[in-house]
Amino acid sequence: MTDMSVRIDGNTLRLPGGAAVRFVRTLRLPETGTHPLPPGLGEFPVRRVSDYPDTVPEQWRARGGVMLPVYLREAMWLSFGGTVEPAALQVGVGKVCAVSGKPWSDRLARDPQNYVVLPRQPWLDGINSGKGTVRQFVAVPLGMGATVEGQVTGEEVWGGVQLQSFRLVEERLSEWRRAQQRMRSAGGPAMAYGAAVPMAMAAPPAPGGPPRSAPAMGLGVGGSMRQEVYRDERPLSDWADTPAGRVFVHLVTPPEWRRITGEAPPPSPVDRAAYTRAGLPWFDYYDQDAEDVAPTDTLEGVKPVGEWLGDDHEPWQQPAAHQVEPLGDAPGKPVEDGDW
Repeated sequence: MTDMSVRIDGNTLRLPGGAAVRFVRTLRLPETGTHPLPPGLGEFPVRRVSDYPDTVPEQWRARGGVMLPVYLREAMWLSFGGTVEPAALQVGVGKVCAVSGKPWSDRLARDPQNYVVLPRQPWLDGINSGKGTVRQFVAVPLGMGATVEGQVTGEEVWGGVQLQSFRLVEERLSEWRRAQQRMRSAGGPAMAYGAAVPMAMAAPPAPGGPPRSAPAMGLGVGGSMRQEVYRDERPLSDWADTPAGRVFVHLVTPPEWRRITGEAPPPSPVDRAAYTRAGLPWFDYYDQDAEDVAPTDTLEGVKPVGEWLGDDHEPWQQPAAHQVEPLGDAPGKPVEDGDW
């Protein structure tokens, strides 16, 4: 019987079929201009909603999934390192597809493409908003219209992030596995990505107090950066018709994280200018063999959060040329799914 469970492995979400997703803290970019890829500043901690039945809001229990703490206007990117077999991964922001701008769907689509292909796509930093560029994921509260969900649909109902994975059909997956075995037998590198990470530790006991509604958070967009969303080179028929698994990711304010889990949230994001002055690296990534997915009018028109909440940027310090580095191409308890 096929396991359709999503599991937490350290801070990595492992979806059925081998897709791995980590949420990475990063610097928030200026909302004007186009920039290199910002650095990773550590992983967001991830916890199962079902481990805190007495303190999470009732609506979260109904949706199931996981939660992570994020500050107002904090930026993040999704890392897919550690993915072990090919997968098609849908990424929703408030149940709006981050690749196509279309409503959330239980089926893969090609025109426009509504998924990223793993492990070919190493990461995703934002919505597919331009030719060879994305606009950075930035956390904002619901109710102001600043989220991607609010701007695209006119409503803010869901918030959070949604992930859904699809496997290759059995024949294609078997072909891929045989090819990997041949490469290993010949002494060549296999295409499995990343390394094993520690088992997730049991969550601490939840603090007392009745559950209540929590400030709802979603993702808006910030600055633009150079990043391609790769077009799938396989025919759509290579992928299964139905998803292997899915998970709802709730975004929690730091005070609510402390109240719900009893844990201290991560420290506030680092100052961008201080990072650049320290000489730490930014990144450029380019795959000459891959074709970019064209942006849709829907996502091209999404406005950055500063146009809704006002500009709070400190003076921007551009990284020096030598700081921009070019880049080349299971375990744990199941996460409970719910109604969403």
